[in-house]
Amino acid sequence: QVQLQESGGGSVQAGGSLNVSCAASGYVFNDKRDCIGWFRQSPGKETEKVATRHMTSGIVFYAPSVKGRFTIAQNNVRNTVALRMKSLEPEDTAMYYCAIAPYDRRVICAQRPVTDYFIRGQGTQVTVSS
Repeated sequence: QVQLQESGGGSVQAGGSLNVSCAASGYVFNDKRDCIGWFRQSPGKETEKVATRHMTSGIVFYAPSVKGRFTIAQNNVRNTVALRMKSLEPEDTAMYYCAIAPYDRRVICAQRPVTDYFIRGQGTQVTVSS
């Protein structure tokens, strides 16, 4: 059974940095052509696809709201996928979670809908204060 576990969330002041990590059990990130993504949810807003990465090709996507500030990084030795966040803004406050979308040759990771990423963790809260 595949399980994903996020860690590293917390509180930070605007302009600061924070890294969140996603660890997998029952799954090897570099072993498949699946997509891994980071998403965020905040009350009253739709779930936002923050970043995605194709596990074997390494092709990445970033939402315009985070491009240049966030980096998705896969560590195959530790079997983790991190989201490195810098220049954080209060608008980045949300529950962040990682999720996997099984391989689909018809569409790239960035264009997969949020619902495709159904293997997900519980999430970790990130709070950015002004």
